[in-house]
Amino acid sequence: MRWTLKPTPEIAKVNQLSQELNIDTILASLLIQRGIENYEQAKQFFRPSLTELHNPFLMKDMEKAVARVELALKNNEKILVYGDYDVDGTSAVSLMYSYLLSLNALVTTYIPDRYTEGYGISYEGIDFAADNEINLIIALDCGIKEAKKVAYATEKNIDFIICDHHLPGDEIPKAVAVLNPKQKSCNYPYKELCGCGVGFKLVQAIASNRNQTIEQLTPYLDLVASAIAADIVPIDGENRILTYYGLIQINQNPRAGIKALIHQLKKEITITDVVFQIAPRINAAGRMKHGQHAVELMIETNFEQALLFAEEIEKFNTERKELDKEITQQALQQIVDNNEEQSSATVVYNEKWLKGVIGIVASRLIETYHRPTIVFTKSDDFYVASARSVNGFDLYEALVQCEEFIEQFGGHKHAAGITIKSENYVLFKNKFEEVVKNTKTETSNIPEMEVDLELELSDISPKFFRILKQFAPFGPANMKPVFLSTGLRDNGYGKPVGADGNHIKLNIINGVDPKTYPAIGFGLASTYEEISGSFNAIYTLEENVWNGNSTIQLMLKDIKPE
Repeated sequence: MRWTLKPTPEIAKVNQLSQELNIDTILASLLIQRGIENYEQAKQFFRPSLTELHNPFLMKDMEKAVARVELALKNNEKILVYGDYDVDGTSAVSLMYSYLLSLNALVTTYIPDRYTEGYGISYEGIDFAADNEINLIIALDCGIKEAKKVAYATEKNIDFIICDHHLPGDEIPKAVAVLNPKQKSCNYPYKELCGCGVGFKLVQAIASNRNQTIEQLTPYLDLVASAIAADIVPIDGENRILTYYGLIQINQNPRAGIKALIHQLKKEITITDVVFQIAPRINAAGRMKHGQHAVELMIETNFEQALLFAEEIEKFNTERKELDKEITQQALQQIVDNNEEQSSATVVYNEKWLKGVIGIVASRLIETYHRPTIVFTKSDDFYVASARSVNGFDLYEALVQCEEFIEQFGGHKHAAGITIKSENYVLFKNKFEEVVKNTKTETSNIPEMEVDLELELSDISPKFFRILKQFAPFGPANMKPVFLSTGLRDNGYGKPVGADGNHIKLNIINGVDPKTYPAIGFGLASTYEEISGSFNAIYTLEENVWNGNSTIQLMLKDIKPE
């Protein structure tokens, strides 16, 4: 792993902020790295306030959207809440449905089938609305590129309100209202809302129009926080406020469905728990069966019934884990069988692989080979793929160079979806390998870890850690600080641990300091021989609670001999 130390902030700024906040210079440096340079900015960072959320009517078309919803409510029109099958989409649908139901709306939900309808608004969904005499569809986490389908709905006298956060194309759908802060003509101050976040702004606007307070909307923030965490959007600005209060809601008074998912954890739920415990289970419904199962869980108000739904989703998640493990092993074997271990890119295919898990498999393959990866399976008469990239490589731009062999693709520099004709598979694979080989740098295949600051172990005090915890919630734009410490030794009791011995547990000492610092490194057993002498390590700090006792533990990311 490459360790890249972030630039050190200016000493004068560090000292000034340290004095203003009465904190040590290490914490002041971490704040400045996050763009926080004065008391007022620090106050907003450490004490987010719901009053700092932007006025939803600053978003283009918000007045039109609210007016159309109010008209539907007044005339007792049926409303269809439509959304994508992932966490962001199903959370957004659950939020909008629950809120509209509280207004006595005639409302129902629709999640497209991943396998028969695919991503986004479907003709089947529009036909469902027409068949059920529904005249208004609110589309969440999708729709910004669906001009043809919105036009099709218009022919059937169905209006659309689109709440999306994906980049718009050249043509904006002619909907009643298009809510998307990424539209060039939209002056909304914060651009990085997820789909559920845009949906929440519509709810906030409707509530404001009805003289409801923002505090009355906090019961919906558990859904917003789950979507923000799962969709890997920046956790700064408005997203930080929504996540901060969403986590409070999850811990203090979650809806029955989320409570059913987390009731066995019996601990304070962090953003990490949302990403690795809640989100995969919600996603599993759409991957293995149907996203509607996730919506049913999240809109359920009876806890006992929610537990039954959660058990069903747990089965989906168990199936998903077994399947992606099996497919990953098959893909790794395919790479070996084809003598492609030294290739610049990974491109694999099997017609039997499940479309819903190939994105996870692509990420798993990167853990082994750390190079741009595309995993194909068959869908109808085409090959479809999920693609994932590595730091420093623009996947989207690479695919542009392979367009002659692609039917359609979409995404960004880190991830994409691709459809090709079966006869073009080998041609595409060879072209993509060529593009990656000619583009990547010497260090592209080496994972990189950004390091915030160098730290002496003696600086790790209870007060330091208490303030550091308040930097949460962590995520893109505010990642958990990674520290570097040098000249470390194990006290002699370090050992591999875990059922398969893949991890290491150490008690680290540093110089003449008699204190030992507990540390654990998941997946770092291969470095065990390197700790016989002095070594350097990069790590984050975690709280470890065992038998009621709390200790500060180093979560090792990598180790190198000094």
